[in-house]
Amino acid sequence: MLKIKRKQGLADVRFHDLRHEVVSRFVEAGFSDQEVSAISGHKSVQMLKRYTHLRAEDLVGRLDQMPVRK
Repeated sequence: MLKIKRKQGLADVRFHDLRHEVVSRFVEAGFSDQEVSAISGHKSVQMLKRYTHLRAEDLVGRLDQMPVRK
């Protein structure tokens, strides 16, 4: 497995990194905390939030889409 990861330029990527990524993408896709916890196996919202890393550009995009009140 390490040989394949090196060949692909991913020698420092671990399963744990992928878990962070997928949890973050589920949240960005609109899954609720409860749904993501059920999928990922996190027992508490606190641990789930530790695993969630939202991309700044996605947050800016969502803010830009908010309706402006006049």
